[in-house]
Amino acid sequence: MTTRTPTNNLPDEATLAQLATAMFQQFSGNAAPPHAAAPFSPEHPVAHTGIPVGTPVTITAANATLPAEQMPSAPSFYFLETGIPRRPAAAAPFELPSPEAAQLFLDALNVPLPDAAPRHQTLAQPGQRFYFAEHDARAAPLPALPQLDPIGVRRDFPILAEKVNGKPLIWFDNAATTHKPQAVIDRIAWFYAHENSNIHRAAHALAARATDAYEAAREKVRRFLGAAQIEEIIFVRGTTEAINFVANTWGEQHIAAGDEILLSHLEHHANIVPWQMLAQRKGAKIKVIPVDDSGQLRLDALPGLLNERTKLVALTQVSNALGTVTPVPEVIALAHAAGAKVLVDGAQAVSHLRVSVQALDADFYVFSGHKVFGPTGIGVVYGKRAILETLPPWEGGGNMIADVTFEHTEYQGVPQRFEAGTGNIADAVGLGAAIDYVEKIGIENIAAYEHWLLDYATGRLREIPGLRLIGTAAHKASVASFVIDGYTTVQIGDALSKEGIAVRSGHHCAQPILRRFGLEATVRPSLAFYNTCGEVDHMIATLHKLVRRGSGV
Repeated sequence: MTTRTPTNNLPDEATLAQLATAMFQQFSGNAAPPHAAAPFSPEHPVAHTGIPVGTPVTITAANATLPAEQMPSAPSFYFLETGIPRRPAAAAPFELPSPEAAQLFLDALNVPLPDAAPRHQTLAQPGQRFYFAEHDARAAPLPALPQLDPIGVRRDFPILAEKVNGKPLIWFDNAATTHKPQAVIDRIAWFYAHENSNIHRAAHALAARATDAYEAAREKVRRFLGAAQIEEIIFVRGTTEAINFVANTWGEQHIAAGDEILLSHLEHHANIVPWQMLAQRKGAKIKVIPVDDSGQLRLDALPGLLNERTKLVALTQVSNALGTVTPVPEVIALAHAAGAKVLVDGAQAVSHLRVSVQALDADFYVFSGHKVFGPTGIGVVYGKRAILETLPPWEGGGNMIADVTFEHTEYQGVPQRFEAGTGNIADAVGLGAAIDYVEKIGIENIAAYEHWLLDYATGRLREIPGLRLIGTAAHKASVASFVIDGYTTVQIGDALSKEGIAVRSGHHCAQPILRRFGLEATVRPSLAFYNTCGEVDHMIATLHKLVRRGSGV
């Protein structure tokens, strides 16, 4: 395959417009592209041409109505809409040389501009780009695009149509919480409109509907995590409550004075503080697996930290602050060989990676619904049934009892004995709908697209003068934390927010790992499958402006 930068071969602005028209004619056979039926999309200005992404288009002097000497040197192109990431070797971007050129190009495609706001002018800056890939027809085909259409996906998320400070919302705070597709919103509304009842306690029709919906959601979670039995799935409020549950049941039973609990340096406060509290009560000791300068766990240090006193290893699968994907299978194998149990914090993993708790051999696995496009206030504890059967209830009350006298209480079996009181029934059902949505798209498709998008964002962030990426491990998921010399994270976050771009600025409830890198805070863009390269480009353009303004340029 040979690639060249088309910019060098495009002789003038008029040619851009002619080539754009020729592309549509080649694909559709029509004389001119139709007017766009949908509104102009700032992050995706050529989304409505009718030409599918990745369509091979051959441009010749005849069909472009150009003299042969004005044609680009290679006649075969792939049409790539902005918003779709490609590896640099496969796609060479060209930036339209002026706002006038941008106008001509868009006019040729009959894509309406929104108003007088000169959004298209960012094409001449380090912002919005169009992508064409020159391709030698004798070489191997270009790599396939991910099997996911982010623009189509975006239509499923109503909040992404919001404006902030008069600008389209760009949501890069997905590590904090993910947005909800209409299917989840509708499912929760349907529950309250048609199924609302308490569960497991009545013979009437609504109780049966609500119970069926709740237990169906539990089965969806079981399948999503690859658990062996539905009894291994416990609903809680979220990851924080899930970890506290394990600490206050299994931990109270099995941690004693002199025992050791092993955490990683990457942990969220929610996977540190409950264990500290337990250790203080019991006289146990906390030990920490270090990380290297890239932010990856030092697996070589783990054998020296494990011993007969180690009772538990608790670690994240994906770091919320750095995006590091940790070697969980290797850690679990080493921990089990030393006789320790393992809890995996999957809050940042379940929306990005295929999880199989049986393949991992995790003793406990926890996550929050709102991190995987589900509602807030619902989360999950997975525990091996043989372990759960030995645990006492954490809370007492309705739903978890089989029989009560003033002298004695008989508890339900697992998992009901751990779900005292009226649970968050509607949001459990909403979590089931979120899992349905993710599985319909395909977690592997999501992972592939997000990996490409993170690669793209990382490369573009490196263009910013004075920017330092924090966390550069080889295996990462959807987080690109950074700082910029001369700017506080609050200043950076504020500049981005004025452009409608939501990022997290702060310590991300992960102070130990940031301090490992000599920092108290970072700016953390975190990506999801509904984000696009066009959104990344807008963030990069804003950062360039911030840096230029600070330098007096």
